[in-house]
Order: sequence, then C-alpha cells, then structure tokens
Amino acid sequence: MGPYEIAQRLGVSRQRFQQLARYPTFPKPYQELRGMKVWLAEDIEDWIAKHRQPRPTDED
Repeated sequence: MGPYEIAQRLGVSRQRFQQLARYPTFPKPYQELRGMKVWLAEDIEDWIAKHRQPRPTDED
C-alpha cells in the first residue's frame, strides 16, 4: 500500500498520514520504490486493529 491508499483506508488526509507514519508504533515501510515508500497491507491492518478506535457508523 502506498501513502494515498493508506490515507484513504484511515479516512485521513495524506498530510495526516505523514504525521502518523512518524509514530514509533507505525509499521516500517516494506520497501522504497523511486522515492515512494510502500507498506504491506497486513502490517497496516494490524496497526489499525491495535491503535485506532473504531469510527462511529450511522447506526450508532
């Protein structure tokens, strides 16, 4: 996953994603390709499960 996909998955701006990516708990990138970092989707999903509160739904 690239920064854009992760920002969309988290429901945040790309700028906010960049802030989150600096957190010590955020997964390290899997690889850097031509100046763009990419992460494994599994690592991102694990981080979300451990560190993000569920967002309220319309039914809440």
